[in-house]
Amino acid sequence: MNSLIFQAFIYLLAAVISVLVAKRLGLGSVLGYLIAGIIIGPALHLVGNETQDLQHFAEFGVVMMLFLVGLELQPRALWEMRSKLLGLGGLQVILTSLAVMGFAMLLGQVWSVALTIGFIFSLSSTAIVLQTLGEKGLLRSSGGQASFSVLLFQDIAVIPMLAFIPLLALPDLARHALGGNPEEGAPHTLSLVEGLPGWQVTLVTLFAVAFVIAAGHYLSRPIFRLIAKAKLREIFTAAALLLIIGIALLMTVVGLSPALGTFLAGVVLANSEFRHELESDIEPFKGLLLGLFFITVGASIDFALLYAEVWTVLGITLGVMALKAIVLLGLAFVFKLRGTDRWLFALGLAQAGEFGFVLISFTVQSAVLPPALAAVLLLVVAMSMLLTPALFIIFDKLIVPRFNRQQEDEADEITEPGSVIIAGLGRFGQIVNRMLLANGYKTIVLDHQADVIDGLRKFGVRSFFGDASRPDLLHSAGLHEAKVLVVAIDDPDRAIEIVRHARRENPHIHIIARAYDRTTVYRLYEAGAHDIVREMFDSSVRAAGYALKGLGMHPYDVEKSKAVFVRQDVRGMRKLAPLWKEDVAVFDNKEYIAKAKEIADLLEKAMLGDRSALGDKAERGWTPPDIAAEQLQKNID
Repeated sequence: MNSLIFQAFIYLLAAVISVLVAKRLGLGSVLGYLIAGIIIGPALHLVGNETQDLQHFAEFGVVMMLFLVGLELQPRALWEMRSKLLGLGGLQVILTSLAVMGFAMLLGQVWSVALTIGFIFSLSSTAIVLQTLGEKGLLRSSGGQASFSVLLFQDIAVIPMLAFIPLLALPDLARHALGGNPEEGAPHTLSLVEGLPGWQVTLVTLFAVAFVIAAGHYLSRPIFRLIAKAKLREIFTAAALLLIIGIALLMTVVGLSPALGTFLAGVVLANSEFRHELESDIEPFKGLLLGLFFITVGASIDFALLYAEVWTVLGITLGVMALKAIVLLGLAFVFKLRGTDRWLFALGLAQAGEFGFVLISFTVQSAVLPPALAAVLLLVVAMSMLLTPALFIIFDKLIVPRFNRQQEDEADEITEPGSVIIAGLGRFGQIVNRMLLANGYKTIVLDHQADVIDGLRKFGVRSFFGDASRPDLLHSAGLHEAKVLVVAIDDPDRAIEIVRHARRENPHIHIIARAYDRTTVYRLYEAGAHDIVREMFDSSVRAAGYALKGLGMHPYDVEKSKAVFVRQDVRGMRKLAPLWKEDVAVFDNKEYIAKAKEIADLLEKAMLGDRSALGDKAERGWTPPDIAAEQLQKNID
């Protein structure tokens, strides 16, 4: 059965099942799509020759992806990240391209082919790396931030690569693509620059780029405002698709890459008020088309070639990954990444990426790479992506334990304890530490990021390198003598471990802990923390206060309303904490739900002015609270 409906059913079924399984196994959606293509293509032969036609159609998903990348890259944000983008990201792409190029030339490739191969393997998998770092909670680490900067630069670098690669076309391949007669291909080409002198081609090209930038800046907003007034979501979606297809068509007829034009349009529209609407409308189409593209890549993998050249493919794959890892390690050393961050950066980006498939397909169409060589490179890219989960397993099982042991040996010796111990010196811990120091209290600050410690010491902040979850380090910091412990790290499990150990070793120490959400509050409360600060609570209450002032409420009434809300929320959290059960979902906990409804009713009465609901007998106004009341209300906010 070869009907369109049957083929669509096969592709969608394979995608849904394989991606769900791959996500469950931690392999990522890109590998899921590749596996789906392998299953329905080489394995079961459920699809056939139509995959090549579908691949050309699905490549439009790459154009949409680059439009969305452009939307995310506001010029001001790019400027603020320029040092890492241009330094770390730029050097990675250039050095890796040159290293792979040299490797390819040693194997007998001409310089243009070798340079193209260098471009292909200089890119890493944005989808796999960012998803894995997010799942492991490593995006905020120094290695995670460095990886993000490099991936972002790589996404941008694809644009000039797509524009430059056609200039490397091999005449013999171009003639072969046209069947040996250049005239045969002419009627099929829609071009405004064909036959024009070089200077005219340059002018037309510059005009097209300038038109995209000017139209995106001056014409897009009034047009989208006019469309928005119609209040028809489908028309706005159609207009968004029309924008991308129109720009892609314009770039095609002037001989440029469609991806270049849509990327420029995305950057121009990054500051538009319609940015998020465009993103939400285009995202589903981009996701489906990219998924289809990766499925067709998997379906077109030549397993007969893999069986015949298995050692060659495996050798090239491991060689390229080792070469990239060496370059990345060198850059990590230059840019002062240390410990596990250095290895996370090197191993995480050592694979080839999904844009490699795009470039390989594009180079074959542009007569830059021979189809036989492209088939081998396709296998290498796919193999390196399939090996990526193994690299993260090596990082988790070998690198992290080794450096943890090394950090235990290298942790700073603390010879002068303080009355306050602060675990973690990120944005949260720094503010706490500054306020305590300003009031004359001596603090001991512990953090496991050596670069943060070294930097803060330059400002005169007394800080020590080490993992605060280690009992011996807490003891040397003066856990038994300290009056206050502030747990400011953003890892809930480690924070709870620290609180539990501190409470057990020193029952009299006052523990203040940072919490991500209500669930973390309950766990920290159970572990023995006194005061628990939800990360977003205070700032959210302040934002609500500004909103009330903006609506015309008197500042006095705003402050009173904020105080009532905070006080009632504190009481409610303390009443709900004993009812929370770790092994029972909140929505299934009937006692918790009943008490939450009761607290919500009480809060509503209090906010509407029924002071008796809170048990307050007098209006306190702006007078400071008495000490007894303050002692009674332990501050869980």
